[in-house]
Amino acid sequence: MNLNTNYKNLQQSYLFSTIGKKVADFQKTNPALPIIKLGIGDVTRPLCPAVVNAMKKACDEMGKAESFRGYGPEQGYGFLKEAILNYYKEKGVSLELDEIFVSDGAKSDVGNILDLFDKDNTVLVPDPVYPVYVDTNIMDGRNIVYMNANEENGFLPMPDEAVKAGLIYLCSPNNPTGAVYTKDQLKAWVDYAIDNHAIILFDAAYEAFVRDSSLPRSIFEIEGAKKCAIEFCSFSKTAGFTGTRCGYTVVPLELESDGLSLNKMWLRRQTTKFNGVNYIVQRGAEAVFSPEGRKQIQENIDGYMENAKVIVATMKKLGIFYTGGENSPYIWLKCPEGMKSWDFFDYLLTKLSINGTPGAGFGENGEGFFRLTAFGDPEQTKEAMRRLENADIYKK
Repeated sequence: MNLNTNYKNLQQSYLFSTIGKKVADFQKTNPALPIIKLGIGDVTRPLCPAVVNAMKKACDEMGKAESFRGYGPEQGYGFLKEAILNYYKEKGVSLELDEIFVSDGAKSDVGNILDLFDKDNTVLVPDPVYPVYVDTNIMDGRNIVYMNANEENGFLPMPDEAVKAGLIYLCSPNNPTGAVYTKDQLKAWVDYAIDNHAIILFDAAYEAFVRDSSLPRSIFEIEGAKKCAIEFCSFSKTAGFTGTRCGYTVVPLELESDGLSLNKMWLRRQTTKFNGVNYIVQRGAEAVFSPEGRKQIQENIDGYMENAKVIVATMKKLGIFYTGGENSPYIWLKCPEGMKSWDFFDYLLTKLSINGTPGAGFGENGEGFFRLTAFGDPEQTKEAMRRLENADIYKK
């Protein structure tokens, strides 16, 4: 028996597992100090009533012989795909139902999509980067080239014609930096991908947080993108489905390479390796797009973005360099006094009882930076920023 030795090239543990252990150890020895958690990007607001009611109704249907459903279509029920299609129309994007694939979340699809691509492809990823993009390709043994995202370019790297790659990961609004590409910037990436016969894997999980109407919320708002891009989206942050699990991926019908249709390949992959998202969850996801659901979910998003405003105000007050916050639930800030990311993590945890995410966990360029999220409780977020403003490290 031979094992996949590429696993030897992975870090020993997933970033957030390491953070979780550190926080748990601190809580164990300091049980009287409640920790304000602004680290992992998990939502705190419950599913909205429209979603819950739709799921309850679906549960009732599953308990009756005349409305019970067994195996559903692996690519998603038509009612949910129709709702997603109409949502894209609002962005000025025209899709076919067969281009939409419902899944159990964007994270799964971002990893599973690699089944379509040869292991000899060079992969281009930004640094800092969401660890899943890197780790899934390391598991397959692909060559990874890092794009230099930094303070000078606002953590929005642009194409380098000297670098050739078959796969390109873009995330906008970005995790972890919160930075958002403009339409002109994405057009440059689309042109680069077409010229180099490359595929853009575009992560739009945070598109619902974009407030500036001039900024794109889908790669398919860009001319030519259907010839070179696959888009992943999620209900996790938009509608609080982090524990409910549902997302979708758009694979254009016109996306082809080497005489093969990537849409047909993904359909074949999903029908072979995936049994689809359960009916109850898909009915809940459909309710996300109902008028009532849209209103309720927007209230939740507005609440998170109010938290972001509180954090951004503190960054400005203290004169801290940051990105994100205005069109993203993530705020990416520069550590004080030239501190290393994990040192700042330890300082916030042990001195201020605040949990965040060290930038070094997202790549070399993340060293010296730190990520806070707006997904916390409003009052706790305000308290965390009060503690930060009064921290001795910012009074030197």
